[in-house]
Amino acid sequence: MTHWFHRNPLKATAPASFNLYGVATTGAAAKACSDMRSARMKLLGLFTDANCNVEIMKTAVDGYFSLLQGFITSLDGTTQENKLRFIQNFKWTDTLQGNAVSAQQDAIFDLVSMEFNVALWHTKHASRLSGKEDVSVDEAKDVHRSLKTAAGIFKHIKDNEVSRLVTAPEKGKDLESRVLDAYIIQCQAEAQEVTIARAIELKHNSGLIAALAYETANFYQKADHTLTTLDPSYTAKWRKYLQLKNSFYLAYAYCYHGQTLLASDKCGEAIRSLQEAEKYYSKAEALCKEYQQTKGPGTTAKPSEHLFFTKLGAYIRITLEKCQRENGFIYFQKVPPEAPQLELKASYGLVEPQVFELPALGEVWTKDLYAAFDITQGPKDDKAKVKEEEVTPVKEPDLKPQKDIGCLIS
Repeated sequence: MTHWFHRNPLKATAPASFNLYGVATTGAAAKACSDMRSARMKLLGLFTDANCNVEIMKTAVDGYFSLLQGFITSLDGTTQENKLRFIQNFKWTDTLQGNAVSAQQDAIFDLVSMEFNVALWHTKHASRLSGKEDVSVDEAKDVHRSLKTAAGIFKHIKDNEVSRLVTAPEKGKDLESRVLDAYIIQCQAEAQEVTIARAIELKHNSGLIAALAYETANFYQKADHTLTTLDPSYTAKWRKYLQLKNSFYLAYAYCYHGQTLLASDKCGEAIRSLQEAEKYYSKAEALCKEYQQTKGPGTTAKPSEHLFFTKLGAYIRITLEKCQRENGFIYFQKVPPEAPQLELKASYGLVEPQVFELPALGEVWTKDLYAAFDITQGPKDDKAKVKEEEVTPVKEPDLKPQKDIGCLIS
């Protein structure tokens, strides 16, 4: 499998105390706040836990989000805003803009920021799994599923949550539409890479592989274009990755399209298609070096040294030599000056984001519990907790493959 992925860093956040002294008027209300604080801390801890799997993550996500909705969902039988929504301040960084902190006193801001990190975790989980020495079919399915899940969460944030924020996202921030679109499309493209790896492994027909590769290349181009109007100081490395993958999968598409043409006895056109594959592969090689040299958020990688990359170059060369040999002995066809136009549409294997749904409101949130919060009192100052509000960058390991085994699913 193509197991190296560009990954932007996780969002960092300050601890949220939920210490609503004076507002929480009963023991049950105070316990609900304590449980929320614990559930939030547990979820944050799992983002960097190498042993965390999808099931553990989902349990923690449902646990926190079901409690947090008690600060968001109307619980008094009216259409009025939840009285607790704006009582706790939340601070978060952005994936592209270093340690700069955004703060909003809004429970929905914490919800969407945490959802964003959950989506990022799924992309990192997929990258970590696909970097294993032996990737089983079940693990490949998990990679595919995690990328679809991530795309679905990003899409849910964009379509359903951002508009609910009181303060609109600033340009270039994580919750801004162009950034979210880039994440959505990248996840779809990477999920399709898994499909392509599987199609090659099972020796599906070259026409299907070429079409999937072409569609995937277009996804990467579209993701890159969504970032063109943002500040290159924090998007340059990400864009190099997207441009690299676009060129790489165009090389794939022309290579397998050449095989399709050869099978139809169009050897001259096949040679021209393979020559175009060589051109895009060379472009991808150059972009690999540019990616390594470009500074910015994201993981370190040397894609040009990975077997999945070098293997394609060798395959293009061997296939081109075969076509030239056949043309010299059998076909004697002229090689067209222009490369064939790729107008390929994949009938199978295209990826759509997995629909994301929030868990139901926690059972603890009854009308009586909600009534036990008296916001007219206002939370009392808790000077001992001031230092907790600082945002510490997330320490996460750089994702590197255990062993490069190329485009294989065992």
